[in-house]
Amino acid sequence: MGAQLRVYRQKIRSAQTTKKITRAMELISASRIQKAQQRVAASAPYSRAITRAVSAVATYSNVDHPLTSEREKLDTAAIVVFTSDRGLAGAFSSSILKEAEQLAELLRSEGKKVVFYLLGRKAVGYFSFRKRASVASWTGGTDQPVFETAKEIADAVVEAYNLDDEEGGVDEIHLVYNRFVSMVTQTPEVVRLLPLEIVEGEATETESHEVYPLYEFEPDAETVLDKLLPIYVESRIFNAMLQSAAAEHAARQKAMKSASDNADNLIRDYTRLANNARQTEITQQISEIVGGADALASAK
Repeated sequence: MGAQLRVYRQKIRSAQTTKKITRAMELISASRIQKAQQRVAASAPYSRAITRAVSAVATYSNVDHPLTSEREKLDTAAIVVFTSDRGLAGAFSSSILKEAEQLAELLRSEGKKVVFYLLGRKAVGYFSFRKRASVASWTGGTDQPVFETAKEIADAVVEAYNLDDEEGGVDEIHLVYNRFVSMVTQTPEVVRLLPLEIVEGEATETESHEVYPLYEFEPDAETVLDKLLPIYVESRIFNAMLQSAAAEHAARQKAMKSASDNADNLIRDYTRLANNARQTEITQQISEIVGGADALASAK
């Protein structure tokens, strides 16, 4: 019985240590998610401005630009997968990898070859374990994205898109990342980045009465597109990285809170079992003492 009591007490100490770790990680994620949300909000005006500028050039000009034109034959598709560098975030990375696999199967069913660009150690580890190749990968800093990484990714995908198929080029590029909706909801998002799709939203009541200006491009619309489109691609990728970082912190906070709650339940259950074992041990000792006293009394 004493050995069983020691086992329960050891498990209680182990659960208490685990709770301290998960609680600390929960607090760290809670403190970082506010900054991550602020970065997402701060990038929104710039993204909207770039989107309006690109939409204006694409809508009010007849330029046939490679980044906005649909190719006659789509042979190769690239998927940029945004995961995390660290675990302990629930199904954050696994849901993205599952979404990327489903997208890859869909593209292959259309007769397209699929190549991957990976962001985050989880994606790199997933492909390395399965001995699957990727064109390029970036690790480090997924929870605190920097624009330099987004620019590297944008340069790589745009360069691949401008190459011919014989030179290892791709015909379309998709982004797969987690979009931050709320503290409890993060949804996988699939976006076709290239060729560019300018989607015009429904006009609001105030916008319906607005008179749009006539646009004039200097020096010409094609030059403007050459300058704007790479910046637009960079902003979209960086926004995806910021959304993924905010979603990662939210997912990790939720996972660590669940782990802390489970540790509390384990501590409570093992404490009850330890108390029962201790009470049983005390009862047995009392029974042995009473039995020994009775035996001595009978011997007299």
